[in-house]
This record gives sequence, structure tokens and C-alpha cells, in this order.
Amino acid sequence: MSDVECVSASGVTAGGGQGVGARLPRKEDDRFLRGRGQYVADIRIAGLKDVAFVRSPLAHAHIKAIHVPERFSDVVFTAADLTGVAPIRAVSGLPGFKSSEQPVLATGKVRHVGELVAMCVAPTRAAAEDIAACVGLELEPLPAVHDMCKAREAGTALVHEHWGDNVFLETLFEVDIAPALDAPIKVTREISTARQCMSPLEGRGVVATFDHRLDQLTLYTGAQMPHIVRNGLSDCLGIEQGRIRIVSPDIGGGFGHKGILLPEEVCLAWLAMHQGLAVRWIEDRREHLTASANCREHHYNITVYADRDGTLRGIDCEAIVDSGAYSSYPFSACLEAAQVASILPGPYRMPAYRCRTYSVATNKCPILPYRGVARTGVCFALELMLDAVAREAGLEPAEVRLRNLVRPEQMPFDNITRKHFDSGDYPQAIRRAVATIDVASWRARQRLKEVDGRLIGLGLSVYCEQAAHGTSVYAGWGIPMVPGHEQATARMTPDGGLEIRVGVHSHGQGLETTLAQVAHEILGIDTAKVRVIHGDTALTPYSTGTWGSRAMVMAGGAVGTACAEIAERAKRIGAKLLQLDPASVSLRDGRVCGPNSSIALSEIAHTWYRRPQDLPPDVDPAGLESTSGYKPRRDSGTFSYAVHAVAVAVDPDLGEVELLDYVIVEDGGVLVNPMIVDGQIFGGLAQGIGTALYEEMPFDGAGQPLATTLADYLLPGPTEVPAPRLDHMETPSPYTMFGVKGIGEGGAIAPPAAIANAVNDALRPLGVELLHSPISPRRIVEAVLAAREAERPAA
Repeated sequence: MSDVECVSASGVTAGGGQGVGARLPRKEDDRFLRGRGQYVADIRIAGLKDVAFVRSPLAHAHIKAIHVPERFSDVVFTAADLTGVAPIRAVSGLPGFKSSEQPVLATGKVRHVGELVAMCVAPTRAAAEDIAACVGLELEPLPAVHDMCKAREAGTALVHEHWGDNVFLETLFEVDIAPALDAPIKVTREISTARQCMSPLEGRGVVATFDHRLDQLTLYTGAQMPHIVRNGLSDCLGIEQGRIRIVSPDIGGGFGHKGILLPEEVCLAWLAMHQGLAVRWIEDRREHLTASANCREHHYNITVYADRDGTLRGIDCEAIVDSGAYSSYPFSACLEAAQVASILPGPYRMPAYRCRTYSVATNKCPILPYRGVARTGVCFALELMLDAVAREAGLEPAEVRLRNLVRPEQMPFDNITRKHFDSGDYPQAIRRAVATIDVASWRARQRLKEVDGRLIGLGLSVYCEQAAHGTSVYAGWGIPMVPGHEQATARMTPDGGLEIRVGVHSHGQGLETTLAQVAHEILGIDTAKVRVIHGDTALTPYSTGTWGSRAMVMAGGAVGTACAEIAERAKRIGAKLLQLDPASVSLRDGRVCGPNSSIALSEIAHTWYRRPQDLPPDVDPAGLESTSGYKPRRDSGTFSYAVHAVAVAVDPDLGEVELLDYVIVEDGGVLVNPMIVDGQIFGGLAQGIGTALYEEMPFDGAGQPLATTLADYLLPGPTEVPAPRLDHMETPSPYTMFGVKGIGEGGAIAPPAAIANAVNDALRPLGVELLHSPISPRRIVEAVLAAREAERPAA
């Protein structure tokens, strides 16, 4: 015990600059930078064999026969072998939703290129691929549904015949659109976004083994949601969850690509259980590009109504989302399109609104939530429309937004679709972005013209992201996953360290650091002595995982709650050891402090574990370990937002776009670690630039993917991603611990709209407006040539 008086400020402090708000280097980077991370492909098990899959070469066909050479009959498995395995089903409780069943190995017919038909096992991947090449598929081709806009037309081929059409779900949200129809400004556009691949550095991978002593299946898989994968595997395999252990080691990027149950996971689990094999499948890049899940393919027919001063009167929209062939577990095919209707108005005020959406089935691989989910497409459509309104009204784009954004004095704010915005100052973010990028200087440069013939453009976009959705939000979707209380376990060790166990997973968010900072904020324990354990269903409390920018809000709140419970117990023990009234002590900087004496948490832990004889008889038997659950006071989600402003130079003859300056003013509530937030935003910006200018997965009329290598599927590199200027605002959420908000997806949402608006601003003198992403050089040149041809006098 110490006789030194605790003289730090009352309450818990962030002693040593390690708590909430500190720019701590990431703890996990030490192992990553030294090459000591462990990914699925690094897992080594005795007798491990590799799996390669026979995949459909056609987008739509009846399976007439699968010919397996006799010499491979014991190492090739088809759907007929997987007796008792149920298909993957991701249903929704929304009225009118049509359910699809995704067989883990195709039965009856194939519905997209790359669908699994058979699996082949061999000592090496190369040998397994050789076996796969010997398997013959006898397929009867069917017409492919490749265009989501035509998929609803009468006479179109059907992806699922028993539906009678190709629509997973149709939704309608309306707040009396009639009063808007006579507005003096009426702007109508057809806007679309291309289908994309997620392209994480590490693809998907699975290692499966079965322990007969424990009667337990262990699946090592790169999954953002280990407990949800266990739920789905249990449903498909028909076994209780206690017999399944999911281990997700280090993950090289997720972005939603690793947030679904894979048919490959079910297949390898079955092999391990029924064939007694330890097996591995590692996705190669061609599999990822041609056969894995995609994202982002949206189409909007949208009209915006406004008064002459730019004040919005209403929005009328029909939106279509290409959901692919199957409904992916657990988010389902309804999530993307149905969200469009609810989030399209964003933080803008308007009295009238109507949006009809269609989730359409096509003969393409399923889509799933990608960083930003539906918000990137919605932001692209709405923000392009606001620039069009500004042109009609003769106003600067920033001014139109300032006239329609929710004002800070209106917070908390329920918008027209009843989204509850918790806090923020959107107009202030606009003003700061406009001032930082210096609009007046760029407008002057536009008027001067560039000596090289390039055209200067300035673009702006505002995004908001509902993050950390809670039970009240997801229960209404009726999908197989509804988040509840997020739980965390905190346990002090005998030497005064702290172990934290969480069900969320970190795949680049730095949670091993930020959750340690939360613990430090409550207990004052050095973050170097805090270990965060995650990614193992055998060791962690149940969680719906990491998605939707929820981890810091939900798991951070759970860790804070569990640590606060330990703090109370430690104070009671410390008071007894100090022979003080518990009401007279406080916990500061890792010490229980009385008026004239104190004791370190490490001494309290040593006493609890190793000298129980020194404890009073009425000590709390729960000790220095707590599993606690957390929900925000209102669990309808937090709303982060940002304004992105960009200046570009466009070569109208070559179609090249150079980003000259990029400014981001963002508000993610209280930032637990601003350095990590910077990284999240910079990384998201790179992905947003890819969406805006480069990334596209096209398909031909037969449903064949046309970008099957990274020579065809273009990704931005260091020379295409500028160093943005980042300005943080911090408006605390009134509902969450510390006032934090979700921030992980925001950087990727706004760039396509901002860059498109900038390109259109540059090309405006030529009469060119581009409404499809990516804005590739080909699209720019074709649009410029078409505009020049239209202006040419008739012969």
C-alpha cells in the first residue's frame, strides 16, 4: 500500500494519454509489421488436404449430368453425396419477400457463373485443380438474366421459376408526393452505379477439422461474424451449435465480403465431419472476381422538386438493385434495395417524398453489403441531383445544401422517413469544407483556362451514415440476424493485467487498441497490459459481429460497462484493505484512492487471486471478472456524417481525371483514437475513388463476367489516391458511452458523388453530364464526342 495521496482530478482519468481521445499507435501493428500475423492460409494441421471446386462455366443452365472419372470417385463430391445438408436460406419478414434456397453444391440447375457444382480433395491445391479439370459437366444452357432493368419485363427468363417473376422484394415508401409536383424546378435524371468486387488484400479462406474426442467441428475462416457463421452452419448441417467452434484469426480486410455464410464453409465442414479429413480451401483472385459475391449495382429514375430559391419540395424515385441469384445469409437480398427507400432523403428537410424499390434476381453471383452498403449509391444519386438543382436555380452547390440541411438547433431530428438523427452540425461542416478548399480560388482558375487544355471542376457531396443499428432497427427486417445487447467479458489477472473478450472481430479497425483505450479510460490500466481476445466462439461472448460501423459503439460500450463493474468491486475491496469507508474512495490512474492513502489495482488483484485470506468475509464472490451487456440508451443508431470537397482537372480528349485537391470535414462523435479514425477515412477514400473512377465488373448478354483478372478489374493505387486534408468535428452522440459514433464506412460513401460532381462541373461548358459510375476515360470521351457531334451543323 502507498501513503501517497492521489491528487489527480476527480473521476477516472486517461492517465498517461492512453484513454479515449489519445492518438496511440496500434498495438496489433507490431505483429503485422514483423510478419507475425496469422491468417487462414497460415493455419497448418497434420494431414491437411486441399480442396478445389468445380464451378459452373455458364450463368444459367440445367444440370443434365456430372461425369466423375472412376479413378477419382472417392475424392470428388457432388450434391448427391451431401445427404442431410440443408441449403442456405436468408429470409426476410418484410411483406412480399420471396425466399431463395442456395444449395451448397448446385442441384437441378446453375444460376450464376462460378456456382459450386462439385468439390475435389487432394494433397495439394494444384492436384485438386487437376482433378477438377477432369470432371465433366453436361449442361443445358438457359437464357441468362443479366440486365436488372429488363429482368422485370414479361417473357424474361426466370432465375427461380416458382416465383413467377424475378423480384425478391418490392417496397414503397410515400409521404404525400402530390404537393411537390407543381414545383417550379423539376429535375429528372437516370443514374446508375456499376457492379463491383470487394477486393480485400486477403480473399476468403476456410480450414476445417473434426475432433472426435471433443465431438466438435472446428472451422478456421476469415469471418467478420464468427457467431453468425456458427448459426448458419448449425442450420445447414443440422447439428447443435455446441459441436461447432468458429475461429477467425487475423483478417486482411473485410468490407462486408467476409460478412456472409459461404457455401464453401458448409462444404468443408461436411468434409471434415463425414470424411474425417482436415481440409483447406483458399480463394484465389480469379475465384474472387468471377464467382464471389459482388456489390453496388444500383439504378435510379429520380426526380427532385424544388422552389426557385433551391428549397427542396420533394423527391420521387424508382430504384432497382441487382441482388444476384441468391439471398445471402444473414443479411438477405432485401437489405440493399429496401434501405434505399429509407435513407435516400438523408439529412435534408423536405415535405414530400416517394420511393419505390425493387430487389431484382439475376444470373449473377449474389450481392452483399459492402463498405457503406446502400449509402454509396444513394449518396451518388441524391448529391448529383442537388447539383442539378443548383444549376437550375443559378446557385453554388454548397448554397443549395445549406438551405436544405437539418440545422443543429433541430437536433435530435426525425427526417421524412423517420430516421432519428442523434446530433450534428451539418451546415458548419459545409462552411468549413468550402472555406478549406477555397471555392473562390478554384472558380477564378476555371475562368482563366488551363494552358494544357484541361478543364477544372469543383465537386461537393454530403453523406450521413446510420451506424450501430440496434434491435429496434433490425427486428423490423425479419432477417436471420438481429443484434441485441452486445456483451464483453473483462477479467483482471493476478499480476494486474486485464483480459477483454469480445464477440466482434477486428479486420483492420484497430479494435485491439481502441478497446484497450476504453478499458484504460475506466480502470487506468496501462494499455500495454490489456489483451483483447476475439475471433473465437469458444472464448468470446455471443455477438452479431463487426459490420455497419457498430463495433466501437456497441463493443466499446460493453467493454466500458464490464470494466465499470470491475472498478466498483475493486473499490470495495480496496476500501477494505485501506480500512476505509467504501464511499470515501475513488478509482484514479489505476489506483483506489482514499483521503490520505491508496492501493494499486495490481495489489488488489494479487490479493483477490493469491491471498484470499486477506479479504473480508463479505467480499463480492464475483471478484474481478465481469461479463456485461450494453445497448445505447436509444438503439436506433448513431449518425456520422461528412462533407467531401474535391477539385479535379479533366482532359476532354483523353478522358483522364486528376484529383488536384481533396478536403474532408467529418464528424464521428467523440473519437476514441483519432489516428485510427484518420486511417479508416483514408482507406475508405481510396475505395471511394475506385468506385468513382475505376472499379467495374461488367457482364455480357450470356451473364459472363468480363473482368476476370486484375488486369481488367482496375483498382486505384498510390498514384491515384491523393493525400486528403482532413478536418475533424466532434459532436457527441447523446445516447452512447463517451458520445462515440460509428465511423468505419464513412470514407467510402461520399467520394463517388463528390468526384462525379467535380467532373460534371468541369465538363459543363461542353454540355456534358455523366450519370454512371465509374466515370472512366471511355465514358468521358464518348460523352464529349457525342456533345461535339450534336453541336456540329447539319451538312
